[in-house]
Amino acid sequence: MSSLSLSGKVALVTGANHGIGAATAIALAELGADVAITYLRTGDPDKTDDYNTARAADGSGTVTSVTALGRAALAIEADLTDPNVPRRLFDRAEDELGPISVLVHNASGWHKDTFAPELLDAVNRAGDMVTESSIDSQLQVDARAGALLMAELITRHRARGADWGRIVTMTSGEGRGFPGEVSYGAAKAALISYTLSAAAEMAADGVAANVVYPPVTDTGWITPEVEQFVADDFDHHHIAKPNEVAEVIGWLCSDAGRLVTGNIIRLR
Repeated sequence: MSSLSLSGKVALVTGANHGIGAATAIALAELGADVAITYLRTGDPDKTDDYNTARAADGSGTVTSVTALGRAALAIEADLTDPNVPRRLFDRAEDELGPISVLVHNASGWHKDTFAPELLDAVNRAGDMVTESSIDSQLQVDARAGALLMAELITRHRARGADWGRIVTMTSGEGRGFPGEVSYGAAKAALISYTLSAAAEMAADGVAANVVYPPVTDTGWITPEVEQFVADDFDHHHIAKPNEVAEVIGWLCSDAGRLVTGNIIRLR
């Protein structure tokens, strides 16, 4: 079997009705995995641009793409602010597809909040003042759900005596401050910490865990201002397509990435 094959594996990908999540589900299926995806329809119903249309979609498009590759697929609408949802996701996915050994936590409760709403960011976007709601929505989805999903995977992994597993979580930033998107930055910093701890604590169980930090990725929200920002900023080299990021995630989830664990992998 090729070291890039995921034949016989079952993956769970959160936030996979569009963008990087959908591309990742397809990439894992291309490597031979059956895939369960989660989605939550969050598009603004008053806007009809491609980005909002994608965010408002259910998971059927991703399921169609996965099954066209000859793999089994399951889409589950899930609100990850509910702490009971991770267990329910595993219960349903494993009932229908089998034991999950690959987890990609891509879903985010992103909301642009800041301590200085009077200031525009580098691409001329305003933000809202930090509130209880803006904090909770992001910490609950990005960090808490990520930790609970990892805990669910390893609990079941150990219970069945498994010796192979993969975890990939997604970030923007490397755990430092994130001016202009402060709760998002805090939530991702927490998720990074959970993932790197999981890498250390799950290594003996054959589970590799890594964080992927994509470049600016065109999931439908790129504006001319964003393009100019990337062109002018020495720290940003490329506007990626979702499938480019997904290729890296697929590699990490395969046997080829077996020695890579406990890293924040910055893509440029």
